Amino acid sequence: MTAEAILETEGLTKEFRGFVAVRNVALRVEPNTIHALIGPNGAGKTTCFNLLTKFLTPSAGRIVFKGRDITAARPSDIARMGLVRSFQISAVFGHLTALENVRIALQRQRGQSFDFWRSERTLDRYNGRARELLEAVGLEDYADAQAVELPYGRKRALEIATTIALDPELMLLDEPMAGMGHEDVARIADLIRTVAKGRTVLMVEHNLGVVADLSDTITVLARGEVLAEGDYARVSADPAVRSAYMGTED
Repeated sequence: MTAEAILETEGLTKEFRGFVAVRNVALRVEPNTIHALIGPNGAGKTTCFNLLTKFLTPSAGRIVFKGRDITAARPSDIARMGLVRSFQISAVFGHLTALENVRIALQRQRGQSFDFWRSERTLDRYNGRARELLEAVGLEDYADAQAVELPYGRKRALEIATTIALDPELMLLDEPMAGMGHEDVARIADLIRTVAKGRTVLMVEHNLGVVADLSDTITVLARGEVLAEGDYARVSADPAVRSAYMGTED
């Protein structure tokens, strides 16, 4: 393990009743970079993501975050340490407003309590910062709209705002462009570039145009193993990567 990496894995492996979904993965994420995890369907990307965020327990190997072994930590523990993820399916409270969604995330500052039973006046202390975060993701005009009423792209932006509200050092984004039209893809790509300033982003993404545009480093998985790693020019020219995606090295 190296001191300068914010997140690093060694021999990371996950087996499901004889099927090895992730095998001996060595991943190294540098601070203040955007790092993409890509690969064809069934490559083990989501399983790897779930291992890193402790929604799955590794069968073997170790995970180190900021120099601390988190292999046995709980998801809530690593979130408090500054490693926070979003999900492929939008995970916001549909019948709360955009402002209320962000405000709930900001209540983490009070420790264990989410203050659901507190007075509105108590929760109003978070409104200023919540509105700042909504503005940062382009949702200032949607503050009073229920999340369920937001267009899909705006809903994903709201999820990123709630993730930022947890003040992560490392944001893990699971397919942030999934299901989006061209306009929303461009908007969310710009948003990721903005929020990455001063923090680290690790994302799983299928849109290779976005990956090429945003990523400092790309790790390619195939059949649960690391196939290649480097910048986009390097991995896109790798014959093994072309074969994995296209079935041919040409």
